[in-house]
Amino acid sequence: MSQTSLPPRVCSHCDGFPVVHITTGTHTPDGQRRTLAATCPTCKGTGTRTTSPVSPAEVSA
Repeated sequence: MSQTSLPPRVCSHCDGFPVVHITTGTHTPDGQRRTLAATCPTCKGTGTRTTSPVSPAEVSA
């Protein structure tokens, strides 16, 4: 049986790792490290990108 759908394209900006946690260097009262989540602004945290065509309105903006 043939496959009818293509696999999703990996985001070229985050390379498929859309959310990373960055340590702040401080600790919580129980000793765990505090972290901040950083989400890829291109794919908005999905790790994939769409292949939709760019409209002329987006090009001139």
